[in-house]
Amino acid sequence: MTAGGPLADTVVAGSIAAVVSGAPSTAYALATGESVVEATLAAGTLLLGGEERATRLLPAAAVAHAALSLGWAAVLARLLPRRHTAAWGVPAGLLIAVLDLGIVGRRRARIRALPRAPQIADHVAYAVTVGAVLSRRRRQQPSTSQAAPAGTSA
Repeated sequence: MTAGGPLADTVVAGSIAAVVSGAPSTAYALATGESVVEATLAAGTLLLGGEERATRLLPAAAVAHAALSLGWAAVLARLLPRRHTAAWGVPAGLLIAVLDLGIVGRRRARIRALPRAPQIADHVAYAVTVGAVLSRRRRQQPSTSQAAPAGTSA
């Protein structure tokens, strides 16, 4: 059984997905000899606009990434179906990529300059991970039919 209910599920799912979702772009950067921190620096521009100093962009990126990861996890927790939750993460991740990269990100030169396919893969990995964690945690919770009746202790 998981502790905390839906809010805890959302925070756990968003946090885990935030950590693992950069794997595709990191693997791409390592394979091509590109900078493994460029996507992180680009994320920092979401909060600091035209800032170029890594010492400022890295902390800003951490804040932006955490906020976006938890925010999108909350949206996904509400919208993803309870069946095949991880599989539904694929189209959800593609939609998030359109919004994040195509609408918001196009306003930031550093985000526009990132190779698109690895960034899309990161978004899909994120949403699939959120879906998988939510699914697992939901399966571990007692169903409402198994819950003790009101006024009794379980």
